[in-house]
Order: sequence, then structure tokens, then C-alpha cells
Amino acid sequence: MHGVHKTVLIVIVLLTGLLTFYFDWTFCSKTSAQVLSFSSFQGLKDTELPDFPKINIGPFHNENPMPCTCKNTDPANRFVPENELDDLQKRREEEFRQHQIRTGKENDVLILAPANSPLQYPIRGFRVTPMNKTLIPGLALQTQSRAVYKVSLRVQKGLLSVLDVQEGEQVDGQNEKQLSISSSNLQQLNDLLTRVTYTSTVYHIKTQDLAYFSFGNHEVIFPIEIRRLSVPVLFDMGKDVNSQVTVLIKAFLRYKELNVLINSVRRLYPKIKIIIADDSLKPEKVVGDNIEHYVMPPAQGWFAGRNLALSQVTTKYFLWVDDDFLFLNETRIESFVDIMEAVPELDVVGGEVERNQFFFKLEYEEGSSEEGGCIKRVSRTHAPLPGFDGCFFVDGVVNYFLGRTDAVRRVGFDPFLKRVAHTEFFVDGLGDLLIVTCKGLRIGHQKHGHTDKYSSFRHPPKSESQTKMSHHFFKNHLKCMKY
Repeated sequence: MHGVHKTVLIVIVLLTGLLTFYFDWTFCSKTSAQVLSFSSFQGLKDTELPDFPKINIGPFHNENPMPCTCKNTDPANRFVPENELDDLQKRREEEFRQHQIRTGKENDVLILAPANSPLQYPIRGFRVTPMNKTLIPGLALQTQSRAVYKVSLRVQKGLLSVLDVQEGEQVDGQNEKQLSISSSNLQQLNDLLTRVTYTSTVYHIKTQDLAYFSFGNHEVIFPIEIRRLSVPVLFDMGKDVNSQVTVLIKAFLRYKELNVLINSVRRLYPKIKIIIADDSLKPEKVVGDNIEHYVMPPAQGWFAGRNLALSQVTTKYFLWVDDDFLFLNETRIESFVDIMEAVPELDVVGGEVERNQFFFKLEYEEGSSEEGGCIKRVSRTHAPLPGFDGCFFVDGVVNYFLGRTDAVRRVGFDPFLKRVAHTEFFVDGLGDLLIVTCKGLRIGHQKHGHTDKYSSFRHPPKSESQTKMSHHFFKNHLKCMKY
């Protein structure tokens, strides 16, 4: 009996082993088949399913801005004679059209980056010099396996080519605006893409081309900046403030105050250069060491004098002061220079006259191309200057400021504005000059009474303000101006 049980037990164990082996082999066979089937499906999907649908990624030209409004302000053209308005408007439209061309408005386009693109390309920073062959960096294709890979590029203002094309490498469109590259080997295709060059055919010192790079239904666009290299213009700072800053003064009639100012400068800075632009009706001699006195035709005006004085500066910075200011014991030009040197992006640093730290922010809307923009002056700042307590970014400051010579020259002072002019310089420099106002940079103001002759120029008739408003209507393409 014991032997029978033992025999049955052995049979059961053997059967269990056989069944286990059978099921394991069957499962493994099915799993392998399923994996093979899935891989085959994946390969079928890569080759037979269509690419993503092609979407419009641009370039989109920025639409004409909506008309702007200046509340409680009359239009800037209100003083233009009615019989002259139509012709003036037409001339303004033509000048504005040319202004947009000169400032590269045609290149101000929106370009979208498509999602899940297999194309690699430079999104920004690709710069070429006019009419010189340059390799396009970063071009590549990253995609799944297929029989043939084909990409194409096209441009508008230049020619494309591939360097050192060897026999068997498939490149169509050498030295043309459209270039196609194909290969059965992805690595070889990407090697060819590393040798693609662009040569602009349009000479321009500052413009842009757009390159269209495509693979199947995938397309991307990237900008090519065409720019003539500029030569640096540097100022030798020398060893002290005397070689770093020139003091500029516009003088008119007030020689007593002017001489008091000069003496106060010399007390603290005996060697610093002073430049005076003088359009007085009866000029008087101004003498002293390191003083340049430029006599202008009578009553040429505030901004004409500023331009003349600035044109003679040879230092990196200039300090602007009015002819009735007064250097105090705490007046320190070096403090201005320290801020400018610490933040090289700055163009103007304004101080305080007595306790008056005048500053403002300009709120500007571009408006429509037909009507023009709207601008308003408000007594606010933009933001603090990091690292300098009491300094804030603004759009305009008081008549006591340190200016970066080359930056302010590029903006200039409009000589049309003779008597009433201050904010107008900062309007012209909006977006071009980075400006801060700083507390504690003080200068004094002399106490005196104006003569009748000076007052007649200081406070011109209403007609001059009206002419000035019509001037801004055309020159600054404004619909209205409020300050």
C-alpha cells in the first residue's frame, strides 16, 4: 500500500512539472508574439500615419494700434490753421511712413514656435554682416527612423548653400533662395545641416531676414539679423573728475549770476573745464582758466545753446547747470560719476536744486498711425535703482543732471524750441535714454529778481506756446500732449 501511494505521488509531481513547463512556454511564446506585433504596429505608425497638421506660425505683422485718448486735453493740431491742416496731415503721414522704415518697423513681427517640432534651429542671436557668407549655427533634425529624410530652407534677402558637398550627398538649390537637403541616413543629413551657410544679397547696415526651415508638415521660422559692425567710441576717464566731466552752462543776460556760479565751481573744482554758450543781446567777456565762452547770435534760444555747448565736450560726461545755480559745500560731482560708472546702462542722473527734486514719468500710447500718439507727464517714478537708496528710474529730471555725452548727443536738443523747453528733450529721448533721479545730489539756487528784459524772454507770449504745440503735432506724431 505504501508503495502504491509513493508511485501516485511521483506521478503527480511529474504531471505538475509537465503542466508548468507547458504553460510557461505558451505564455512566453504569446508574449513574444505580442511584443513583435506591437513593434510592428509602431513601425507602421511611423511610416504610414500623417504628420501633425501644418499650422500658421507667422510671421504676423503687429496690427495698427487702437486710437488713444487724452482726457481733458485739446488735440495737438488745434492751433494749425484750418486751411493748412490737410496738407500738413499728408506730409506728416509720409514722414511717419519713412520713420517706420528707418526704425525697422517692417521687422517688428510676431513669430510662433510650433509645439513638438523635430527641427532644431537658432531662435535668436544669429547675426551676419552684409553680403558675407556665414554658417547657420544649430541646425539639426531629430526624428524617428524612416526611409528618406528631407528638409528645406528658404530666405528672402540672401542665398543659401552647403559647404564642401561630396559625391552622393543630395543637395538641391545651391546658392539660391531655397535649399533642399535629403538623405537616407539621419546622421549624414545632420552633418550636411552643420555646413549650411547664409549670404545676404541686400546691403543694409541694419535689417533682418527670416529663414523658413521645414521637414514634412513641420515648419519653423527664425530671424537672421543683418548688421554692419560698428566701431566702439570710448572716452578715456583719466585719473580724476577733471578728465571725466565738463560743466555746461547756457547763459543769457544774467552775467552777475553767471560769475557767482563760476566762482562757486572754482572754489570746489579749480581745474574742471567750463563751457558756456551765450546768446545774450550784448555779450560780455567771461574770462578765467579752463573756460570756453562761445558767443552765439542774439536770442537763439535755450536748446540751440545746449546743442552748441554739448558739441564741444570731449569728456565722457557733462554736468548741466543753469546760469543762476550755486555750488554748495555738499555739491559733489564725483557722486554722480560713481553712480554712472557703477551702472553703465544709465544715460542721465538727475539731482536736486535746493530741496527741489523735480522728476516725472511720461505715459505714452502710440495710438493709430492716422491720428498719432497721446502723451502725458505725471509726477511719478518707475522703480527704484537697485543698490542705490534714494535713486529711482524716471523719464525726466530737473535742470541739474549728469549726462552721458555720446548718448545725449544722439538725442540732441531741438533748436526750434527757444524759450519754453525742458520736458521736450525727455520726450525726444523716451525709450532711448535710461534716466534716474537721486536724492542728496544737491546744488544751490541764487536768490535774485528778474529784469523786465529777461522776463520778456523767460515768459514769451501765448502765441509761442501755440506754435510749439503745432510743432509737436507734426514732429512727435502726437494726437495730444498734456503736462
